[in-house]
Amino acid sequence: MRLLILFFVYCVNTAFTQTPDTAFLRVHFLYGSKPKHAFKTTEHKWFGGIHGGHVGIESETGEILNFLPSGGFHIIAKPDERHSRFAIHDHNSFYSMFGGDSVKRSIVTIPITPKQKQLFDSIALVYLEQTPYDYAFIGMRCGSAAYEILAQLDIVKSYSENKTGRKIFYPKKLRKRLFRKAKSNGWKIETTAGSYSRKWEKD
Repeated sequence: MRLLILFFVYCVNTAFTQTPDTAFLRVHFLYGSKPKHAFKTTEHKWFGGIHGGHVGIESETGEILNFLPSGGFHIIAKPDERHSRFAIHDHNSFYSMFGGDSVKRSIVTIPITPKQKQLFDSIALVYLEQTPYDYAFIGMRCGSAAYEILAQLDIVKSYSENKTGRKIFYPKKLRKRLFRKAKSNGWKIETTAGSYSRKWEKD
């Protein structure tokens, strides 16, 4: 059913939407961190710590598509009880999830074709309407969800849902892959250092 809906929306977009010859996706990474010892009383612990962080995909609109838990957190994914949602955030609200302007972040800008742009827009419409999978520790989370979307666009290698969840266990796993592709293809990478009071995840 999900593939049928995607195909329908894609066909509608293809028929009625005009796009420029070159479009871009911007993949936003927020780094995991923990408070430095001297700041443990003033800085908060964040979900996932050093191996946490977050990732979302922007499509030239200032809106960042990202995958989030919704409801009780599942250890093991439950396909028939999906505690998850896709959401759209602007830059400020996305960064504020992990400290606002003080968060360490990287942005990878990926050139895409008009067809890839139309397909991304179609995927976003469908996923925002109905989440495609559960959010779980052993299952899909923000990194694997972003990877799954990029794989549909043939930007990264495609895997099954279970394998995607295992291989892209947290955002750094996706970030390392995109950094390698960026260096090979001349894609732009922007990195902003985080606040001094926290120990940040390294690349």
